[in-house]
Amino acid sequence: MQAARPDHSAADHPKLPKQKVGVLLANLGTPDNYDYWSMRRYLGEFLSDRRVIDYSPWLWQPLLQLVILSKRPFTSGAAYKSIWNHEADESPLMTITKAQTAKISQAMQARYGDDVMVEFCMRYGNPSTRSKVAAMTAAGCTKILFFPLYPQYAGATSATACDAFFAALGHEKWQPIARVVEPYFDRPGYIEALAQSVEKAYENLARKPDILICSYHGVPIRYLMEGDPYHCQCQKTTRLLKERLGWADTEIMTTFQSKFGPEDWLQPYTVEEVAQQAEAGKKSIAICAPAFSADCIETLEEINEEIRESFEHAGGEQFTYIPCLNDDDAHIAALSDVIAENLQGWVS
Repeated sequence: MQAARPDHSAADHPKLPKQKVGVLLANLGTPDNYDYWSMRRYLGEFLSDRRVIDYSPWLWQPLLQLVILSKRPFTSGAAYKSIWNHEADESPLMTITKAQTAKISQAMQARYGDDVMVEFCMRYGNPSTRSKVAAMTAAGCTKILFFPLYPQYAGATSATACDAFFAALGHEKWQPIARVVEPYFDRPGYIEALAQSVEKAYENLARKPDILICSYHGVPIRYLMEGDPYHCQCQKTTRLLKERLGWADTEIMTTFQSKFGPEDWLQPYTVEEVAQQAEAGKKSIAICAPAFSADCIETLEEINEEIRESFEHAGGEQFTYIPCLNDDDAHIAALSDVIAENLQGWVS
């Protein structure tokens, strides 16, 4: 429906679009390209977030600006180049998030018609949270359901995404009513989708892996001590997955990856654990990444290249990476059910 003046309004009243409800999916982010300056802009935004690195800016920013951002864009750019979707000229995370958004949009269209608008944003890089909130408000969204695509809550992921969302609302003249989707780490549909992805991967293997390693992105142990529930939610996801698969405790374990800086992070570290498994005689392993809703640099490059290399260097023979749920139909159905539940009272 085209924009129209409200009923009984004056002739000079501005036209308004038809009111609708918005669903804004949020993911971590991606550089625009893998060249030095694109990587520097992206890493500068990411590593300047106090939710991610909470050291004093007086100490951290000189180190970041003068040392880290002088060198790291080269190594990170090379890593991105190795996984880049050259055909679409974008990162895999961008490609997958677009596909997820399209499928969820179709699901919402089937349930609610034109009353619900689905978009996505990135916490770092483009499209920014602020630009998407502005576009949705301009399109007539007077209510927005914000959905951080992180199954488990962490201050460095879910919380910072919400920070950006609420900051974006602060720029709107007519501020939409807002809701935020809670973490879905223990939702039956999510666990079922994870289990199906494992079962499908195992069906294609001649030999069942000795162990499945659930590798989650890491955070400093200090965050757990300060009240962040992330560690506990990761452990519960693994337990529920184990119970759904009907496996013994010895067939599955939880590890953490992507350690950064001098502090102790959540352990065991994936890169060390896979080597220890190989040295202990478990020559065939599988790895999945339940904390990531879409494959990205941490899965496609870190797990499938660096962590694989650690395992094979220690004598491992069969390394199976099980892709993230991405736009798998079971995953989309689970996310759509979560959205529908959170839209209750807004649409029928």
